Amino acid sequence: MKRTKWALVVISLLIFSFLAYLVLENKTGEFDGFIYSIITFGKNDFFTGFYKFITMFASEVMVLFISLMFLLIFKNKRYGIFVIFNAFNILILNVLLKLIFMRDRPYDLMIITETGYSFPSGHAMAALGFYGFIIYLIWHFNLEKRAKIIFTILLGILIVLIGMSRIYLGVHYASDVLAGYMASVAYLIIYITYVKKYLRFSGDVE
Repeated sequence: MKRTKWALVVISLLIFSFLAYLVLENKTGEFDGFIYSIITFGKNDFFTGFYKFITMFASEVMVLFISLMFLLIFKNKRYGIFVIFNAFNILILNVLLKLIFMRDRPYDLMIITETGYSFPSGHAMAALGFYGFIIYLIWHFNLEKRAKIIFTILLGILIVLIGMSRIYLGVHYASDVLAGYMASVAYLIIYITYVKKYLRFSGDVE
């Protein structure tokens, strides 16, 4: 299990590095264009409104709101503290990565207004890193297995849709989104490995 975990970290970082190389060499055009054409096929007002709604779930305001809910709802404040700490880690990591690569956004494709750099996608990183950690916590809550599966599927769909929304709305290239996912996979595994020690210490998590 440990080997699989760290192998996944390495694979994710390798894919991220490969995408970063392609971005720096300006070689993602065909891939980005192909994915964009698929996701925006049949573009209409309904889908535009839908993706505008979906993308809000990875906004800084929404992530902060959900983090505070964890802090207020659960008697054990460790859950809320680690959720908030996770959110800030993702934000800081994304800002640092964007400052390194400084890729411009696809301004000619934008449906909504966004500023700042494009690579990697902050919303994609937040989607997988933030909601992925919540999925991890859910599997250690005292819930029926069926409920855990349902929550996992719903959050998994949300993670994918958030990434799609960034491409559909024209604020990110597909390579930005994929790189954001890969960065968060590596980060999340490392973060959970660290956090699990403290949660196990208290007996709150199996």
